[in-house]
Order: sequence, then C-alpha cells, then structure tokens
Amino acid sequence: MEDLKSIVARNIIALRRKHDMTQLELAEKLNYTDKAVSKWERGESLPDIVILKTIADLFGVTLDYLVTLEHDDREPDHIWMETEEEVSEREKKKRRKLLTHAYIACVSVLLVWLVATLVFVIIRLANPDAVALWLTFLYAVPASCVVALIFNSIWFKASRNFFIISCLMWSTLAAIHISFMVFGIPEVWLLYILGAPGQAIILVWSRLFKREKQ
Repeated sequence: MEDLKSIVARNIIALRRKHDMTQLELAEKLNYTDKAVSKWERGESLPDIVILKTIADLFGVTLDYLVTLEHDDREPDHIWMETEEEVSEREKKKRRKLLTHAYIACVSVLLVWLVATLVFVIIRLANPDAVALWLTFLYAVPASCVVALIFNSIWFKASRNFFIISCLMWSTLAAIHISFMVFGIPEVWLLYILGAPGQAIILVWSRLFKREKQ
C-alpha cells in the first residue's frame, strides 16, 4: 500500500492536470514556490493540513479526496501520472511562452515611443517654431502604462495591474502638471490632491483582490 505522501502526490498531479494548470500556476495560487509544489508531487514532502484544505477548495474536492487512493472518477494511471521529464518539458514550454509574451509586450511599449518620436519629428519639420514639442515624450509615459496594463491583464499576473494603474495615474497627473506649467497656468500642483484618494482606492482594491485569491 502506498504511503500518504505518494497518495497526495498522485492526487495533486491528477487535479492539476485536469485543470490544465502548471506547477508554477498552482504555486502562485497557493503563495508557495514551484519547487515546493514539485516536492509535493514527487512525494518528497507533504503539505500541511491548511494547504491541503486550500488545495481541496481550489480544485473543488474534499480533503478526503486528496488523501484517498481510489476514486470512482479516477483516470487510468498512464493518463494522469507524469514522469519528471514530462513535467520538466511542460514547464519549459510554459516559460518559453511566457518569455515570448514578455517580448511582445516590450515591443508594443517601444512602439508607443516610436509613435511619439514620429509625431515629434513630423511636427518639428512642419513647424520649426512649435513650442514644447518634448511634451510628446512626456505623454508617452502614461500611454506606455496603458499598453503595459492591457498586456499584463491578458498574459501576466493580475496583481501587477495595481502597480501599473498607480504608475498610470501619477504619470498622467505629472504630464498634465508639467504641461500647465509650460503654458503658465498657476496652482497646477493642486492636481496631485486627486492622486491621494485615487491611490487609496487602488490600495484598498488590491487588498480585496488578494483576499479573494487566498
């Protein structure tokens, strides 16, 4: 008869694969490292009771399910058991895909700066006496934040969105502030007062998001 570590390992592997989840994704949901998840799945260590309950809730099963070898809906061993080589290869593919997404996101942000440069050059050629053309690059900062927010929401950790939103808000306020200063509009520092409640909302929102994920 298999020991408890092996039984739990087999069940975690089966449930993770059934939900099309990598070790890294499972680790992030549990706030653990992928190395810890790998040890659990190799039967080298056993999650504590709190983590076992969290895993059971995450996959919609009971705690008994995780510590029981036989299940009525159990898949054949050759389907739901993975070798370490298969796990390693799938993790590598996941990381390569993530890296490709990162490159695409970076190129998209750089395109924002290319457009800003193009606008700067065109206006400069059309009107050499134009004032404060460098503001074009200033507004490229919040525009870059928008692009980063879109790609992060699609491909990366949603928790990073709160940091990006903060950068977007403050860079937009700074851009407006500097623009007003250039054109001689007084009391522009009052714009930053708007940032205080805005940042508070972002912080509270991020806390609620983390609690829902736990």
